[in-house]
Amino acid sequence: MRRHALIAALLLAPVAVLAQPAPPAVPVGVVPATKQPVSQGVEFVGRVEAMQKVDVQARVSGYLLSVDFTEGSTVNEGDRLFVIDPAPFQAALLQARGTLAQAQAKLTNAGLQRRRAEELVKTSAVSVAIRDERVAQEQSAQGQVIEAEAALQTAAINLSYTLITAPIVGRIGRSSITKGNLVTPQTGTLTTIVSQDPMYVTFPVSQRVFLQVERGTQRDTTGLLVRVRLADGTTYPEPGRINFVNVTVDRSTDTVLVRATVPNPKGLLVDGQFVRLRVEGEHAAETLVIPQAAVMLDQQGAYVFVAEGGHAVVRRVQMGEQIGRGIAIREGLAEGDAVILDGISTLRPGAPVLATPAKGN
Repeated sequence: MRRHALIAALLLAPVAVLAQPAPPAVPVGVVPATKQPVSQGVEFVGRVEAMQKVDVQARVSGYLLSVDFTEGSTVNEGDRLFVIDPAPFQAALLQARGTLAQAQAKLTNAGLQRRRAEELVKTSAVSVAIRDERVAQEQSAQGQVIEAEAALQTAAINLSYTLITAPIVGRIGRSSITKGNLVTPQTGTLTTIVSQDPMYVTFPVSQRVFLQVERGTQRDTTGLLVRVRLADGTTYPEPGRINFVNVTVDRSTDTVLVRATVPNPKGLLVDGQFVRLRVEGEHAAETLVIPQAAVMLDQQGAYVFVAEGGHAVVRRVQMGEQIGRGIAIREGLAEGDAVILDGISTLRPGAPVLATPAKGN
């Protein structure tokens, strides 16, 4: 009997339940989703090209007396680059002058003989046939003078070719030949000069994108800006403008070649380099922007954590253009949302958080 009473007392006795302690709030750094002026655009891969590029070559044959430039320096139009031994060409010029003098003397004599024959034919002292022969001899002498003048001009031109000067302003490359070597027109390129400012950036545009751009701009591409991104990820400070769209489509790639002119006052753009570029409208629209580091990806797409009601809430987002270290958000966030930036590596959905402004923001 006592045993049953003891069991009943134990069953009716109040039971003390130990409550599980709530997990501590995770400290996180947040940044507000803010609107910034962002231009809608499309990204491409392009190549930098010099507006002017000259392969310097010899136009006469001779031994190279001097190389008169510093490789990699900037040269002006008319600066001396190479000197070919001028002695043979100076001699040829003197010879051509002598030949011209002889031809002119023959022409003078032929003229005198022709005039004398014309006077004598009036008195029948000489026949008409002799007079005609004197006229032909004078005309032949005139032809010889013209030939001698042409030879003299050619000799003078060849002599001028012994001094090779810069045809444009630009940076000059390395010399492929040194002093003392024999150069000829068949030697090939002695050095190359490329202009520096401005530069071209060419890039292929697919037909689909090209048609979208044309519809959006009514075929007027002058209002589009071209922003170049350098190899280190930074945006080149000088925007460019589209100045040419090719008139044919590349059949192998179904693309249209587009070219933009970009200022290059500091020489950061180099002929031949690959760059990423962004073509965008001239007028910007207000768009939500958050740090790119706050965005994470999984199988369902992009998402961010938002501090809401003291908890970490997942928001699925649709990303837009990259703006420096930020990213435009087209859908999924509202202005002012507290986007978690610091402490997201171990964060779980619904976890309690203690939000403070992110460092550096």
